[in-house]
Amino acid sequence: MTKDDITADQSSMRWSIDPDWYPQRGRSISILLQNCLCQECRKKLNGEGGQTSDAELINRVRECCSQSPDFITGQMPVLESIFRFFIASDNKPMTIEELGKQLGERRGGDISRTSAEVLLRL
Repeated sequence: MTKDDITADQSSMRWSIDPDWYPQRGRSISILLQNCLCQECRKKLNGEGGQTSDAELINRVRECCSQSPDFITGQMPVLESIFRFFIASDNKPMTIEELGKQLGERRGGDISRTSAEVLLRL
């Protein structure tokens, strides 16, 4: 796929995480969110016990864990980076070009694996 293959619809489409996608496919967004927690937040949650809501996990990740410089790195899988990026940015919808540019910056300048052409194939 080349830049010329990206249609106007794909270029203007706004992307974000659909929280309903996970339960519809028998998956848990909670597990993914727990994997994004920093050590400090993991300790707090383990100490509190009980069930933590997805909304609370999202808030903790966004407000605390995502502030760490190693929250998104060039060494992690691109899909993991995308998930973390949307959680950190309050799931703000954006075009594939915006996502690629900002994700590339967060991954330390990794523009080859975050181009619009590559992201559309994921």
